[in-house]
Amino acid sequence: MKKKIFIILSYLILFINSNTFSSEKNENLKIGLLAPLSGEYSELGYSLLYSLQLALNEINDDNVYIIPRDAGFNNKEKLNNAIQEIKSEGANVIIGPISHEDFIEAKKYNDITFISPSNVSPEFINNIISVGISLESQLITLNNFLKKQKKNKTVIMFPINQYTNFVEKKLRKLNYENLRTFKYNPNPEILTGEIEKLTNYSQRKKNLELRKKMFEDKEDEQSVRQLEKLEQLYTLGEVNFDSVIIIDFGNNLKSVLTSLVYTDVDQKKVLFTTVNQWFDESIFYENSIQNLYYPSINYDEFKKYNDNYFKKFSKYPNEISILTYDALGLIYYAWKKNGEIRSVNDFIFKNKIKGKIGTFSFADKKVVQELNIYKTEKNKFTKF
Repeated sequence: MKKKIFIILSYLILFINSNTFSSEKNENLKIGLLAPLSGEYSELGYSLLYSLQLALNEINDDNVYIIPRDAGFNNKEKLNNAIQEIKSEGANVIIGPISHEDFIEAKKYNDITFISPSNVSPEFINNIISVGISLESQLITLNNFLKKQKKNKTVIMFPINQYTNFVEKKLRKLNYENLRTFKYNPNPEILTGEIEKLTNYSQRKKNLELRKKMFEDKEDEQSVRQLEKLEQLYTLGEVNFDSVIIIDFGNNLKSVLTSLVYTDVDQKKVLFTTVNQWFDESIFYENSIQNLYYPSINYDEFKKYNDNYFKKFSKYPNEISILTYDALGLIYYAWKKNGEIRSVNDFIFKNKIKGKIGTFSFADKKVVQELNIYKTEKNKFTKF
């Protein structure tokens, strides 16, 4: 087997210079940035912009220029004006848009390559490459993890909401239709009843009561000991799955986990997994959960990035800004390798790429991240 070659992007950080956008020669690299620099999402926009300033001493290349423009959020007029202004400055590669809904507008500019932090689609879409942590990459990582743990009766759980069709489409694309799926109502008052049906809770509860009655009227030592053991249980009998993948976040995820524990799903026998949580420490306070596993970017790099950002700007960044940071390094690498950037084809690399978020590839016009598995354990995130 050939030894894998990794291209390190961590040193490819760029210095922002907004003073001389119109005087550079062809040997200069001009990169546009589409961000909501005003309005409700301006904090996100400036977090993306500030992340680029962490370039300072890494390559210190005076031939690289960033052209930031306010594109608003889901605002077609602002977006088009921003793209046209960036294009007029001579840039033909742009970081953004951040929203997948804006791809319709971006596709109109087929002479510009867009590198978006969106995670909706890992495939190259016309002139757009999405470098966000896609659901496909997460599910592939989880599936491989569960196979290694010899789990073969997995239930994929996800809520009934505006994203249901999206999740189902991803499962079909990955050929995961043969796996058991369970769609639930996110309303906590309804959710517990649905989880009870999934876990056959009522029958397992009856099984325990019936078994206890077998020993209640007996006085021999063995029967007494058996009854004492049964008194320590809440149900009797196994659930018909050995692992779950919960595609949910925040309080909804916590409600599902609480319901699974309430219905007495044995965490020693059933593996609880979920999708990327961006190291949300609030999950630590869900005391009923012993271990929760999920795929994610490199935690050490993520923490280092956050610390550097805080030292520079006295605030912590939005999570997706680390994707923008890597996008800059990716563009710079493609530019140095090819001498110019003409289209998305300049981003099809044979070698795997290693950035802040982890290792990913661009083969067959598809972005695939190789993520790590982490677990929450004793109020810590531990790489598994």
